[in-house]
This record gives sequence, C-alpha cells and structure tokens, in this order.
Amino acid sequence: MGQGNQTVVQEFVLAGLSQTPIGQAGLFVLFFFFYVLTWVGNLLIMVTVASEAHLHSTPMYFLLGNLSFLDLCYSSVTTPKLLFDFLVEEKLISYGQCMIQLFFLHVIGAAEMFLLTVMAYDRYVAICRSLHYTTTMNREICCVLVIASWMGGFVHSTVQTILTVHLPFCGPNRDDNFFCDVPPVIKLACTDTFVIELLMVSNSSLISTSCFVVLISSYTAILVKIRSKEGRSKALSTCGSHLMVVTLFFGPCIFIYARPFSTFSVDKLVSVSYNVITPMLNPLIYTLRNKEVKSAMRKVWVKW
Repeated sequence: MGQGNQTVVQEFVLAGLSQTPIGQAGLFVLFFFFYVLTWVGNLLIMVTVASEAHLHSTPMYFLLGNLSFLDLCYSSVTTPKLLFDFLVEEKLISYGQCMIQLFFLHVIGAAEMFLLTVMAYDRYVAICRSLHYTTTMNREICCVLVIASWMGGFVHSTVQTILTVHLPFCGPNRDDNFFCDVPPVIKLACTDTFVIELLMVSNSSLISTSCFVVLISSYTAILVKIRSKEGRSKALSTCGSHLMVVTLFFGPCIFIYARPFSTFSVDKLVSVSYNVITPMLNPLIYTLRNKEVKSAMRKVWVKW
C-alpha cells in the first residue's frame, strides 16, 4: 500500500486482559456470565415496559426501556470480541473492524450520555413542574428527545471517527487495550497527533461535561425546590437509582475521555467498568429500588 496519508497497518494486535491460558479461561467464564446477565436484565426491563401499558405510557419508564436497549447495544460492541479473544492466542482485529467498533462505541456511548441527561430533565419536570408534566413530557416529545440523543451520538462519533481514519498508521500496531477506542489507537499513528488530540478531547469533554452539569443542575434544583425533609427524602429515593447509574457511567467516561491521551495503569480496569459492568448493573439498580418495576416484572413472569 502507498505512503502519506494512506493506511499501511492492516490489522491491530489487542493487548487483552490476560496473557496466561488459565487466566484467560477464568476471565472467559466470568465475562460470559456478566454478558448473559446484561442480556437477561436489560431484555427483561424492555419486555416489561413494552408489555405493561401503564409503564409504556409513562415517560420515565419509556426512557428506561430505551436506556436498557442502549446498554445492550453498548455492551455488545466490545464484549463478544473480548470473549472470542479469551479463546485464541493472537488477539487480532482488522483495521476496518477496528474503525467500525470505534464508531459504534462512540455513537452508543454518547447517545447514552444524552439519554441520561433527558432522564434527569424528566425527573426535574415531574417533581418541580408537576402541573406541566403531562404536556412537557408527552409521548411525542419523549420520542423526539430519544431520536435527538441518537443523532447527537452519531454526530459526535462521526467527528471522532473521521479524525482517526485520516491519520496514517504504519506501525507499531499493538493496541494497549481489549477493544478499539480513540485514546489507545491514536497513539499508534505515524504523525504528530497533538492538534488532533486537542480536538478530540475538546469534543468529548464538551459532551460529557455539559451533560454532567445539566444532570447536577437538575438534581440540585429538585433539592432546592423541595423544602421539607420528607419531600427531599422521597425525591432522593425516586432519583437515587438514576444518580447511581449516572455516577457509574459518567465517572469512568470523564476519566478516560476528558483528559489528554496519556496512559494510566488503571485505564483497562476503568474501561471494563463502563463497557461491561455498568450495562450489567443498570437493570439491577433500577429494579431493586423500584417497587413498580418489580411488580410489573412479576406480572410479566406470571403471563409467561
């Protein structure tokens, strides 16, 4: 292949999570269990919301069903490849597959950030502007907000992917992670990436930080609006699940993407947390703390 801006590297070698056969076998069993739990938990929420009319017509649960779909998609971008790599000695991924994985990872990840922000706004309107809730968060508006979340993720990922694809890769080709993502891949480019890194970090920081500020502002406004201790306690109980999910997702993402592309020893562990663990825990967090969802799940189980 040619030089210049053309890609010479045709495949990347993924570092993976373990180099020993015993370690890989043990991790395969563990992560396969996590992946099954992710599918079961999120599918159960989606089926429950779709089956129960009163949940499907409620904005909070309609958005929760969409969040579960995003979690399924997000986990499925990286986990199947990770499981396959536990079974082989050479962990290879072609250049094209790498760029596709990177693209969908950022589409779904950014869409989830936007959707979590929409869910926080939904709770703000429900608690602080309850008289206008049915008109402000009707089904049409909810659908528009969900579509806007996906479109925002698409725009963000397109920017990240285009900037990455236009970089020349001529070796080395060892990606120090278990999947293709912007920070480790961009280190392999055969050119100075300082300006590109600034653009990418600025893009990611703008999205993650602005969404996080809106989230915090929404919950702060809720607590300020409610004066009584009993009311605040009820509000925290209602929003507690969402706050836990936000912390689990935004914390690792801000740590990885809102800083210059330097490497830390905990980066792989952080990547595991938001790629594998968080999508698995979200259904547990929402169902264990929500009596209405648990009751609806029992009804769906009885129907089956």
